[in-house]
Amino acid sequence: MKTFNTKPADIEREWYLVNAEGKTLGRLASGVARVLKGKHKVIYTPHLDTGDFVVVVNADKIRVTGKKLEEKFYVRHSGYPGGLKKVFLREQLEKHPDRVIKAAVWGMLPHGRLGRQMFKKLKVYRGTAHRHVAQKPKTLEV
Repeated sequence: MKTFNTKPADIEREWYLVNAEGKTLGRLASGVARVLKGKHKVIYTPHLDTGDFVVVVNADKIRVTGKKLEEKFYVRHSGYPGGLKKVFLREQLEKHPDRVIKAAVWGMLPHGRLGRQMFKKLKVYRGTAHRHVAQKPKTLEV
């Protein structure tokens, strides 16, 4: 009996469509990260990107629990003295809801070359319209 080792030629990618309406942010992000990594496949290998493409629609209708809307914030720094910027989750959801989902998913992927490669397969849109109709994405319940 021989051990099967996945090679890049063995990987076949599919497209999945996720409707984020009414879904909790963390649970949605962990399910999407699982598909991006390829953990739902039999041929999953930790050192290869075996994952599939994921299109998330209705990002503006995501749900968060508890006091996260008032207490959770995102931080960035310009590099200059006094250049610290804080953006609360409520403001971020109003202006850029796609960034909220992307940040949550990015936190659940490996932080390196492989993680960046997986992250490029994530497409997030504010409403129901998206540009990937030609790929015929399958509906994925997360």
